Amino acid sequence: MIAITADFDPVHIGHEKLIKEARKIADEKNKQLVVYLNKGYSANHSPFFLNYDARREIVLNLGADKVVGFEDLHHRLILSYSVPVRISKMIDDGVTDYITAANISLDEISKKADKFIKQGNFVGMPKNYTNRNEIRWYAINEFLGSKLDFHIIKEVSDGGKVSGRAIRQSIIDNDLRITGKIRSLLPKITVEVLEREIALGNVPGQRNYKNIYKTLNTTSRGNLTKIAYLTGNAINEIIKKRVYRDSETIWAAFRKAGYGPVMTRLAISSIEENVTKKEVMDLMKEYESMKVIPKNQSVQYVIDRAWYVANSNLSGFEANEKFRNENIEVKAPLVIYAGLNLTKFEAKIIKSGEKANIYVDKNGKLSVEMKIDGKKIKTNLKLPSNEVTYIRYIIDSNFIPVTGTIKKVKNSYKVMLEIG
Repeated sequence: MIAITADFDPVHIGHEKLIKEARKIADEKNKQLVVYLNKGYSANHSPFFLNYDARREIVLNLGADKVVGFEDLHHRLILSYSVPVRISKMIDDGVTDYITAANISLDEISKKADKFIKQGNFVGMPKNYTNRNEIRWYAINEFLGSKLDFHIIKEVSDGGKVSGRAIRQSIIDNDLRITGKIRSLLPKITVEVLEREIALGNVPGQRNYKNIYKTLNTTSRGNLTKIAYLTGNAINEIIKKRVYRDSETIWAAFRKAGYGPVMTRLAISSIEENVTKKEVMDLMKEYESMKVIPKNQSVQYVIDRAWYVANSNLSGFEANEKFRNENIEVKAPLVIYAGLNLTKFEAKIIKSGEKANIYVDKNGKLSVEMKIDGKKIKTNLKLPSNEVTYIRYIIDSNFIPVTGTIKKVKNSYKVMLEIG
């Protein structure tokens, strides 16, 4: 099979050219042309402007033999994790050739991908790379054994790259009308389907802000910490800016916490769908067992790196670089016991075996909250500084949970922290 994979939101003339070129290759090789179409959330972690069924209809009309939906990935995983999953799925389906558009050659893509292939690490692709998504796809395909034959066609230019984002924004800015300039960038079938879906009230797709506002306005720090892609700083900024009634305030909270646009969209999508860190971690481990996720992106690697950095005398940046480049072996503890600062009353009602939520309080202190006999207990944890740093790194890893259980150790109560 010959494959393309994309959002196609909406299908523009650049996508049309891609499909037609792929059709030629499929016909020459007497193979099916399959388009793997992202479904649910886009690769940039947003709701789709044009729904899956409408995009599927356009793609089939333009010459694809078959459309396969990629679902349940882009509100759970960043691209450096979702791309290996998508490539693996395509290979399992029998895809032999992959075609994509770029304005640099396959040779240039190969050269830029080389260092990532050698490192086996596809996180942090430089933002100044031209066609960095195509570089990522090529690098991961090589990492998985070069099982797809890559074909590159020249991107369509309209005085610049034809942008789906700009097309969507123009339609929104013009009260959901497709202006003459934008019509020239869209195949006839796209215009027809878009106008039909606009008339039906299906465009643009929307987030479930009712659910998002409820979660952000009412969820405790401890329970917010369980949601994927929420760091300690992000949670404290979320708490500070309550009450939420509009999306701009949500974005402002994440900007204050140092999030860029992509991570903000992923975090909001995780909030919208109540995606937990455990859910993401378990998904990653599942694909790790299938040899899809590179070792340098594995859950255990992230845990071991956090322990090494927390115990290093180097700066965080230097320790991270040393750990990655020198293949340092460490065995990070997955269980740590922390002391509790309890009042006399709290010490009387606390019980061994009770579950406790771990979080970072408004002062940046590692803390715990639990509910016992209807009474809420909140207190800072007592830990050596290196263990505090370690747990903070894990909490801020975005996808590794830290769970707490009360245990009686000798004559006092402690919280047993379990990592992962």
